Amino acid sequence: MSDRFDLLLRNGTVVSHDGIFQADIGVVSGRIAAIGQFDSGQAGEVVSLDGLHVLPGVIDTQVHFREPGLEHKEDLQTGTEAAAMGGVVAVFEMPNTRPSTANEAEIAEKLRRAAGRTHADHAFFVGATGSNTEELPYLENLPGVAGVKLFMGASTGDLLVDDDARLGEVLRHGRRRMSVHAEDEPRLRARRDVASSGGGAELHPLWRDAESARLATERLLRLARAAGRRVHVLHVTTAEEMELLAAHKDIASVEVTPQHLTLAAPEAYERLGTLAQMNPPIREARHRERLWRALRAGVVDVIGSDHAPHTLEEKRKPYPQSPSGMPGVQTLLPLMLDHVNAGRLSLLRLVDLTSAGPARIFGIAGKGRIARGYDADFSVVDLKRRWRIEESWLRSRCGWSPFTGMEVTGRPVMTVLRGRFSMREGELSGHPGQPVRFQEALPRS
Repeated sequence: MSDRFDLLLRNGTVVSHDGIFQADIGVVSGRIAAIGQFDSGQAGEVVSLDGLHVLPGVIDTQVHFREPGLEHKEDLQTGTEAAAMGGVVAVFEMPNTRPSTANEAEIAEKLRRAAGRTHADHAFFVGATGSNTEELPYLENLPGVAGVKLFMGASTGDLLVDDDARLGEVLRHGRRRMSVHAEDEPRLRARRDVASSGGGAELHPLWRDAESARLATERLLRLARAAGRRVHVLHVTTAEEMELLAAHKDIASVEVTPQHLTLAAPEAYERLGTLAQMNPPIREARHRERLWRALRAGVVDVIGSDHAPHTLEEKRKPYPQSPSGMPGVQTLLPLMLDHVNAGRLSLLRLVDLTSAGPARIFGIAGKGRIARGYDADFSVVDLKRRWRIEESWLRSRCGWSPFTGMEVTGRPVMTVLRGRFSMREGELSGHPGQPVRFQEALPRS
């Protein structure tokens, strides 16, 4: 009798849209074939998951892996190694590389570079430049493209689109949900002197203040509604934005990061200095608490890491010469599991924010659920394991984390990507990632 399953995951606690229950999962040809109770003799490989929880594979929809052009900080291989080590099965990579990802050839080049080198499935955003507006409806539907990324502030190269006329034009060109970095560039320019007034990184949230974020988000919502375009507001940081976004859920989805849910000013800047510097900034505890309230109320749709590594040498430059950004793809799941254990959110809510939510918001095909026919993507975690985040565990080329030394409860122990282990008890397998499939993607000619 031939094997029924290629892989059988035995006796894990499954966390899915159907609830939390103990079951076996059978995998055939990289997809979930059955969920239930099965005989070990029915599988080519059997792995016992006694005492472990099986989550749908975590999807991180905001990472900056720096390739091409900035590989001294990170590249597609090292970034996805960090992803797999942290229980992440798929990543959406941002366009602010060198050159920017803003046309078909640059998308094709990223896909070529990723082929055979990544430890996670992957998709790439195409950046709106203001000069490629007419091409965006075509570009956003190419295979391997996660959608369009729009920078209203704080971008590099030609990716900044900060005036209402060009913003409106970009929003009117295309149908897929557009991801937006919402900071008000005119206000940032007007307040630049705050950053250079002689202090350290503690000035960062004063320069890029809450009003800069609120103004941009308010403008975005007005323009998006006029254009009839769905938008996804990235890394929301303020109480005031959450009030706005709660009233516009018909057109706007919302992302928050583990960093903004975990760190707060002024303590983060006192302890970490420029290592705590990111855009939008780490803000005061009142904003952090409002993010948590919005998350529990259902206003937040997605947790993304905004993984944006720089070398320690770069980060240790005096503020404001120091670059903004910190690594996060590997610590996303450990931090959020720690919050689950602290009672700040439920395990089912975490799953929605890290797998089902991304699949729903971006129209991902075949991922985000533990269900028959879906990709056999799993983040297997030891929910009660208490451990310390150490530099030796980190795989990002930058080699540091703002959370180094932090004790957390809950650890990713296995990452299963389309039915094969990309990580197992701290060891990477080298199972290569593939482009993420989307429901609206067109065939490449």
